[in-house]
Amino acid sequence: MSTRRCARRAVLAGVALSTVVALSACGGDHSTDGGHGRPAASAAPAASASAGVDPADVTFAQMMIPHHQQAVRMSELAGSRAADPEVTRLAGRIRAAQAPEIATMTGWLTAWGRPVPAGSPAGGHLPGMDHGMPGMMSDTDLARLEGATGRDFDRLFLTLMIAHHEGAITMARQELADGRHAGARAMAQQIVATQQGEIDTMRKILARL
Repeated sequence: MSTRRCARRAVLAGVALSTVVALSACGGDHSTDGGHGRPAASAAPAASASAGVDPADVTFAQMMIPHHQQAVRMSELAGSRAADPEVTRLAGRIRAAQAPEIATMTGWLTAWGRPVPAGSPAGGHLPGMDHGMPGMMSDTDLARLEGATGRDFDRLFLTLMIAHHEGAITMARQELADGRHAGARAMAQQIVATQQGEIDTMRKILARL
């Protein structure tokens, strides 16, 4: 074989080898990339559970839980102490509406990774927070309600619950003004509508007692 022909074959072999190496390198990059424009699954960020949640939403839930818990407690007392059947029925409606809302708000706070209140604090303040909760009963108020029966209970229950509802409406309107979470805002709107209607009913009952 001539020297010229051998040299030509050597050049062709080198080109072929370079092509194979280049293709192998491209193939390796493709497999580790997970595909063009598609990041590997392990690199995909997890959706944040608190996306779309404003501090106002957290405050609303943390304050409204013990507020509702106190209303439920007041309504439970009516079962054995109220004399007026309409007061008893109203207390049942309050308990039926607010207990599920407590569970919903507890679920939100858990999903958001935020502290869940353990119960209704005395004096109307949530432990660890500087925000007051309007309408909350004091320990003295609760003791008076627990010690009352019959018509005395009815009048005291209605008077305290009207103030309690007014406080809840104030907090709900604050959530509507500042909050971002769709579920919290929807609940706030429901609280405003439902509890205002109950306030109107309680005032009518109180006027005839």
